[in-house]
Amino acid sequence: MMKFLLLFFFVIKSCFGGRQHVDKIYPGFQTSQMDWNDNHGLFLVSNNSVFGLGFFPVPDAKSFFLAIIHKDSSKPVWIANRDLPISNFDKFDFDINGNLILTSGNGVVWSTNTTGKEAIAMELRDSGNLVVIGGDGDHGGRVIWQSFSHPTNTLLPGQEFLPGMTLKSSLNHNNLSHFLEIKSGTLALYAGFSPTPQIYWSVQSETRKTNRSVTGVVHSATLVSNSWNFYDPNGNLLWQFIFSNQSDKTAFWVAVLTSDGIISFKNLQKGKTSTFEATKIPEGWCSVPQPCDPYYVCHVDNWCECPSLLSSRFNCKLQNLPSCNLSNDSVELIYVGDNVDYFAIDFVTPSLKTDLNSCKQACLKDCSCLVLFHESSSGNCFLLDQIGSFQHSGEKSHGYISYVKSLSNREENEEREEDHILIVVVIIISTMFVIFSMVYAGFLYIRRKKRLKNDCAQEGSDDDDFFDNLSGMPVRFTYSDLCLATENFTRKVGQGGFGSVYLGVLPDGTQLAVKKLEVIDHWKKEFKAEVSIIGSIHHVHLVKVKGFCTEGFHRLLVYEYMAKGSLDKWIFNNNNNQPENVLLDDNFVAKVSDFGLAKLMNREQSLVITTLRGTRGYLAPEWLTNYAITEKSDVYSYGMVLLEIISGRKNHDSEDDNSEKSHFPSYAFKMFEEEKLEEIIDSRLEIDENDQRVNNVIKTALWCIQDEMHIRPTMTKVVQMLEGLSEVPPPPFSKPQRLVHYD
Repeated sequence: MMKFLLLFFFVIKSCFGGRQHVDKIYPGFQTSQMDWNDNHGLFLVSNNSVFGLGFFPVPDAKSFFLAIIHKDSSKPVWIANRDLPISNFDKFDFDINGNLILTSGNGVVWSTNTTGKEAIAMELRDSGNLVVIGGDGDHGGRVIWQSFSHPTNTLLPGQEFLPGMTLKSSLNHNNLSHFLEIKSGTLALYAGFSPTPQIYWSVQSETRKTNRSVTGVVHSATLVSNSWNFYDPNGNLLWQFIFSNQSDKTAFWVAVLTSDGIISFKNLQKGKTSTFEATKIPEGWCSVPQPCDPYYVCHVDNWCECPSLLSSRFNCKLQNLPSCNLSNDSVELIYVGDNVDYFAIDFVTPSLKTDLNSCKQACLKDCSCLVLFHESSSGNCFLLDQIGSFQHSGEKSHGYISYVKSLSNREENEEREEDHILIVVVIIISTMFVIFSMVYAGFLYIRRKKRLKNDCAQEGSDDDDFFDNLSGMPVRFTYSDLCLATENFTRKVGQGGFGSVYLGVLPDGTQLAVKKLEVIDHWKKEFKAEVSIIGSIHHVHLVKVKGFCTEGFHRLLVYEYMAKGSLDKWIFNNNNNQPENVLLDDNFVAKVSDFGLAKLMNREQSLVITTLRGTRGYLAPEWLTNYAITEKSDVYSYGMVLLEIISGRKNHDSEDDNSEKSHFPSYAFKMFEEEKLEEIIDSRLEIDENDQRVNNVIKTALWCIQDEMHIRPTMTKVVQMLEGLSEVPPPPFSKPQRLVHYD
């Protein structure tokens, strides 16, 4: 019963609160990355606050590792699930049975396998060691699992590296990993070839260590200050590898096995500015398995070369041999060179001692042999089943003759012939398919065009003679032309205040915006004159009228196409099909559309249609009164647009009627009066609210939307205020009217 109550206490203690845990966490704890966004993913920190355990993002930033992080440098020093990253909602559990487990979906990604070992706590120690403690108390309890015994690619100070442990790098660009192990009394680095790894460094062969005359069996290795120390089974120091002249006792040196197979040393005490020391293991650029791609020769002055025969025949990209069932005459040996070396030769015994011809025959008969090295002076013959980069022997006293096994020319030619036949068949089938598809597409296109022409049959008009005699008219299109260009008005791009807008494409590829005006009887007379006037107006910020059409009851205007759409789409992230009349071209230059169309309607019609069709909230109060409409009415509309640009909010939000923000101009005046400009400025804008120019823009907008017409500045004054040519005094407090909106 007491054990149950203790476990219940641990569960409650672990689950209470969302703050970071310090030092320990108890069984019953469960979490995911989403719970710790405010703490950089870390849910447990060490007592000295140097290390944290939590969720560390992988480079794609969409998945995460469970990792121990050195906080000052933001470097992971241990990772639980390096090969299987998880999502932000996958779970980490310290379950009531004492097991640490990481799950993704329904599968287990990683576990300590400590179920049933009476674990009572997990502890992140000041050394960076994550420990699962067992026993009757959480002080001085026995260690039943620790991260120091399961390193990834980093060793920490005081972390004892022992037989049975593996330090493993991440994969390089050729999907090759490297690892460090202690085997048979030797600490060595291996290239992770399958099925036979190849040694490329051992501490016994290291010439830069201290006490080189001493021999012995390595049992452990530990980082101590600025050196890597190696000990025998009795704990006696055999050698030291001093990797830095800096002996600062506050330094925190780590050893990292990088993806290129090099052990490098870094002082994490320097935080995010820390860099690797110049001293590395092994020494020399060509001493790792793949400084170059496989089959290339590495030169000591840091350049790679493909042997001439391998370059001319394969471009150094040899195919893998299909199987061990090939006869001897199906393969051949290709000469690599007679002055080459290879990193693994110093660490393996010769396959046999013989002359070159016998060595070549032995490789041909051994199906696992991929490359051979032969030394003429000793007769040593090395047969290897994998290959990294060759080394140029340079000034060394000896070099090896090397051959690489490949498919014979005959076998290769047969394979090439089979590939050629397959390619020809694929090309024929693909060509037939393309031809059939083109014919079918052409048939559909012609049938569609015929149907479109029938649907777009031209109508006669009594107005034809009149428009032929008008001077200064823009290009006149037939209804049939525009019907075909818009595919019978099927490509609708918007709904404006005066009608629907369609995308049209002329036969020469020119894109147009075709506005199909809603017809009112008295338009027939006014349309004739207004088209002539509108078409003759040219301004850099007016959407250009490129043509028109009048046939029967059809009234259409043809404008230049504004590819970026309506300004409000960019301000409010709005993707609906109700564009305002401020449009943007390919270069985001703003232009006003529908200029002059309001003259085609009387005052009452203009007000009703505008209110209904998408520009409500921009009309000055005098539109609802009997006051005269002047240029100050346009200043009001401009001020509303300016306020929306700086705030990123609609002037009226019908979905937020119960909030003081629903009528944003009123809210903006209130925030300005309370000197809370940050409540007005769009949070997406990277600007300084203390910048006087920002302050001037807000004040200018509030001046423009004054209810009293005579208080508003002229448009000339507005330009001067925005350009900094005129002082912008604080606007008078005015609570703009909530104009009636008709839905």
